[in-house]
Parts: sequence; structure tokens; C-alpha cells
Amino acid sequence: MNKIKNIPPIQEQLEALDKMTDKDIDFSDIPEILNWDGAERGKFYRPVKKSVTLRLDADVLAWFRHHHPKYQSGINAALREYVAAHQ
Repeated sequence: MNKIKNIPPIQEQLEALDKMTDKDIDFSDIPEILNWDGAERGKFYRPVKKSVTLRLDADVLAWFRHHHPKYQSGINAALREYVAAHQ
């Protein structure tokens, strides 16, 4: 019969981790990434979305539907660009 080593309860492990400083962490098996050329910013970030009712001019809506397969995302991107330009 295999005996399992005595593993401290999770709370004790968390407290021990909380007391560690950055200097105490061993990064030898995860080397620092120095080249970020292929990195994608915001790949996993998804902002919170809110459902709204919005009345748009028919021609504006038609343009977004024609030029963007995901026209709601296109409208959101245009609004985000406008907001960024006016901050």
C-alpha cells in the first residue's frame, strides 16, 4: 500500500505563499520572455457588455451591416475610437 506524504492543508499553503517575497520564488523552470514580437494585446480580455436599445439612422445601420459581418462589434469599435479621441 502506497502511503501519501503528509501534505499541509490548503489554508496553511496559502498563508505560506502569502508570506513569500518575489525573491523567494524560483523562476528557473519558466524563463523570462524577452522577445514580445508575436504577442497579441487583449487576446484574452473581454470587456463587460451591456444590452441596450439604440435607434440608428437606417443608412448608418445599412453601412455597418454591409461592411462588418459582426456589425454590432463594428459599431462598438467606431464608438470606442470616438471616445478615445475625445478623452
